[in-house]
Amino acid sequence: MMKVLAFGTSNSRKSINQKLARYAATQINNAIDNVDIILLDIHDLEMPIFSEEREKESGIPAFAHDFYQAIGEADAVVISFAEYNGSYTSAYKNLFDWASRIDMKVYQNKPMIMLATSPGPSGAQSVLAAAKGSAPFFAADVKGALSLANFFDNYDVEAEQVTDEAFNEQLNEIISQL
Repeated sequence: MMKVLAFGTSNSRKSINQKLARYAATQINNAIDNVDIILLDIHDLEMPIFSEEREKESGIPAFAHDFYQAIGEADAVVISFAEYNGSYTSAYKNLFDWASRIDMKVYQNKPMIMLATSPGPSGAQSVLAAAKGSAPFFAADVKGALSLANFFDNYDVEAEQVTDEAFNEQLNEIISQL
């Protein structure tokens, strides 16, 4: 059985990136037999802001270990990056920083699909480019990176489906590389 870990990098309970990550994981499940989807909500993994002093005083928080272990137990990872002010969300950056103290190779050479979306026309392309550019330093085997612009125009909330056919074709091409 193939285990696919999927999550958005926003700690919002209404995260559109969480919806996109779930959608992509569902598409993997439709394309590949015997898939177990593990949906992670980083809202549930909040911890103190990383600092070397906190690490020396209290060690690495259990949630950072849980996150690192979830990646390690997965056969593939789907991340959909939310963009705050042109960069990573503070919730994800903090979680990632803590996990990197366990091992800089946070992504553990897992095959990965990187996604991003936003309500506007940029589709969070800035943060997606940053994530893809830094991926080799953190041992990510990126199979593809894809942005969905204008989320609310291209996603049917009731059907939980992306309606942009070009996006779906590109996503299916990336999935075929897993």
